Amino acid sequence: MDDIELGVPEPLVDSLPEDGDGARQDMHRAVEGYNARLERALESADGDGEAAAAALDLIEHFETRIEQFHGFVPELRAWGQSPIFAIAWRNLYADLIEQLYEHEWLAAQLDRERNARIVENGIRLSDV
Repeated sequence: MDDIELGVPEPLVDSLPEDGDGARQDMHRAVEGYNARLERALESADGDGEAAAAALDLIEHFETRIEQFHGFVPELRAWGQSPIFAIAWRNLYADLIEQLYEHEWLAAQLDRERNARIVENGIRLSDV
């Protein structure tokens, strides 16, 4: 198992407005927390399968956050406010998922784990 280190992409940070220092710091702190969480999970994992399960839990958390921030965008626009920070956070979570899938050993295991969860939960016609 390779070490996995998630990071905040510089183009994303550079796209924030000048008054976005608080958001920049928050993003870096959040990613540090996710790195610590992932590191603990990978250290306690008993093999690649358990490591992938822990990583998939994190990915599912990221997917939930993406949906939440995506939902804020039209609401902010409707209120005449800029959705730039909601878009930045949404894009951060999407990039973190991509960073996890960049690890070949993990990508294959993630697909297996996701498929196993689908079968475990029951395949429905609406899932097809």
